[in-house]
This record gives sequence, C-alpha cells and structure tokens, in this order.
Amino acid sequence: MSDISDDLSARIAARIRAERTMRNWSLADLAGRSGVSKAMLSAIERGSTSPTAPILVRIATAFELTLSSLIARAELQGGSVARRCDQPEWRDPGTGYIRRHLSPQTDMPLEMVQVELPAGARVSLPASSYAFIRQQIWLMEGRLDFTEGEVVHQLEPGDCLALGAPADCVFHAPGPEPARYLTVLIRT
Repeated sequence: MSDISDDLSARIAARIRAERTMRNWSLADLAGRSGVSKAMLSAIERGSTSPTAPILVRIATAFELTLSSLIARAELQGGSVARRCDQPEWRDPGTGYIRRHLSPQTDMPLEMVQVELPAGARVSLPASSYAFIRQQIWLMEGRLDFTEGEVVHQLEPGDCLALGAPADCVFHAPGPEPARYLTVLIRT
C-alpha cells in the first residue's frame, strides 16, 4: 500500500475515534449501533487493521453518515474546489476496489464518488447503508451487475440507474475488465 493510502487509513481511524468521542459513545456503544465487534473497532481505531468497505459502511451508518462523508471528514480540508491531487482515494483491502471522493467538502447534501471495481470483484452492502441517502449510479467503463434486493440490473457503459428504497445490494464487475462508475449521493 502507498504512503498516501496508509496516511488516509490512519486518518480514517482517527476520524472514527473522533466521531465516536464527539457523541460520547464507548466502543461498546458503537459496536451495538454498527454490529461491528468491539475488538474490531478497537483494532481499527488503533490502526492495527484496515477495515473492509462493508465494515466501514456499517460504522458510517451508525454515525448517520455515508461512507463518502466519513472518508471526506477524514481527508478533505474544505473549500469549493476539490483538486484531483487532493481527492481522497481509498482501496478496499477485501476486494481491491478503489473509491475516490470527488466532491469538495461543503454543506450541500450532494456527494460524487468514482469507483473502480476490479473484474470479478463483488461487494455486498446491507440496506442500512442506504438509510440516509438516495443515489444514482452511472457506469463509465466495463460492465456492472448491480443487485438491488431481488432485482439484478445489468449495466453497460453510459447506463444510469436510480436506486429505489433501501435494500440489500451487491455490486459485481463480471469482467473481463474492471467496472468504473460514478455514484451520485444525496443525503436525506
């Protein structure tokens, strides 16, 4: 992992600790709200383990944040322009998917995130991760099979999908190349 990624992982760990502390929550409180064990939360906050995307989503949801918001709070310094070199990029250690937060940190409820999901990779997220957001997915390159509850949407480049009510979801890049897509989120 690069120094930049290591630095962002350390900032995410510190941000989780800060969010928990601001709320006066113990590790047990956060564990109860997120469904992530106290031991795992402690290891994440100490920086001794790098959480996967589903775990980070569960933690962010407990704070009533999106994953993007949690990462942005860890990385972005504010301002109306988010320069490419300053946009936080995070790699999921479980799947290798890369998530880049494009939006400047503002009070707007809108966030844009670019994701590259490696060919063959699959990421499952629970319905709770969509409890505070509405989102659309625009596929730029590759193919993406997006399962929303019981419905599978097979997306080709240029297709845009508006997600419905919160449901368990699975992102899958069937290949042969990675799926690159833009996710636009609105916090509700």
